[in-house]
Amino acid sequence: MVSIPKPDPTITGYTVRDLRFPTSLDAIGSDPMNTAGENAHGYIVYDTDVPGLEGIGWSFSNGQGNEVLCAGIKCLAPRFVGRKLSSITSDFATTHRNFLGGQTRFMSPERGVMQLASNAILNALWDMWAKVEGKPLWRLVAEMTPEQLVGVIDFRYITDELTPEQALAFLKEKEKGKAERLALALQNLAVPGYNTSVGWLGLSDAEVEAGLRKAVDAGFKHFKLKVGQGLEVDRKRLGMVRRISPDAVIMTDVNQLWDVDYAIEYMPKLADLGLWFIEEPTSPDDILGHARIRAALKPHGIGVATGEHVNNRVMFKQLLQADALDAVQLDALRLSGINEILAVCLLAAKFGVPVVPHSGGTGMPELCNHISHFDFVAISGKQSILEYTDHCHEYFSDPAEFSNGHFHAPTAPGYSCQITEEAFSKFECPEGSFWQSEKGQLMLNDPWRGCAAEQTSPMK
Repeated sequence: MVSIPKPDPTITGYTVRDLRFPTSLDAIGSDPMNTAGENAHGYIVYDTDVPGLEGIGWSFSNGQGNEVLCAGIKCLAPRFVGRKLSSITSDFATTHRNFLGGQTRFMSPERGVMQLASNAILNALWDMWAKVEGKPLWRLVAEMTPEQLVGVIDFRYITDELTPEQALAFLKEKEKGKAERLALALQNLAVPGYNTSVGWLGLSDAEVEAGLRKAVDAGFKHFKLKVGQGLEVDRKRLGMVRRISPDAVIMTDVNQLWDVDYAIEYMPKLADLGLWFIEEPTSPDDILGHARIRAALKPHGIGVATGEHVNNRVMFKQLLQADALDAVQLDALRLSGINEILAVCLLAAKFGVPVVPHSGGTGMPELCNHISHFDFVAISGKQSILEYTDHCHEYFSDPAEFSNGHFHAPTAPGYSCQITEEAFSKFECPEGSFWQSEKGQLMLNDPWRGCAAEQTSPMK
């Protein structure tokens, strides 16, 4: 049998598009801090000289300001035009470090909008690499040798906790049992899911109850609900879960609403409901505040989780050093691509804290599914859990699938980033049919959209 050599594409150009799903109209994503959010993507397609081969990536915003994200992507995207893929991936750690450098670094070094823009571009490069290798991204990573995996990570700023040599020794140890874990992944038994869609703040009690019953029938045993509406309302909603699914694992999320002392005072009043953790109990930048909250809640059996707004590996390192976390909720669209995600997964594994990716927005379950699979197979070696939301999967060419309590391992080559043209025809901003409608125009032209005290555009 003659083997066909893999192509080494040259990147010839790119297109950047602004895509905004009007999710706020169905209360999707509603929480104490974000009352009306439009799940939005800054979306890039890298073209190549290989017919039919593209690299697709995107990062995430909450609606207004997505044009700023797109501007950041357009600023950085030309850096890889004219480059062969092999020149990028052969020493990906150096490519990653160089890419985060240059004049743009001065504005927000590895944080903020430029970090989100770098994420979209790196996602497109990893998508292209996985397609060339003919593998879903999780399997591309999981089947790397320990040396290859370490070779894509820039360890700058984390060597006080984890050196390349230590990471290599750790990954070699994890080779034991890797074949068995890969077999579980291929049987769709590697990544259990928890349901967040049942707990959006803007849903009525009847909608929450109906969603819970439907989720239980679908095999979910873990649920996350938004809290922060007051003790009576919070206890009522959490009590629904206990009534409908008595043995359920319950998580709570207040989305940065509280000061440190208030979180410490409030959460013990819910302890009798048997909660795993409170997510984002205070400012995502307050590392020592999270540590104080965790220490105070530990005697009550409640843990602390955060990560969806943590910008980089340094902050995760410090959260772990401060003993502030029971779950590392890294975000596939916040860190600087798979390179940095791998660094955070290794740090979490060293500290023995499970990686529970944040995937509450449109398309996040598709991408985070890859992360949870390669973390289980190649890095932590331990089964964790992944957030599932049930909206907008129909707009993805390779949608996340879930059955019998578990995510299915992705099978299509790439990073599951491709969105259908139907979605763009409706929701590309500002020319999509929805945004050209009367309601869409009212939403776009409301400068206070998402600020409950000032918003004038319709909620439904």
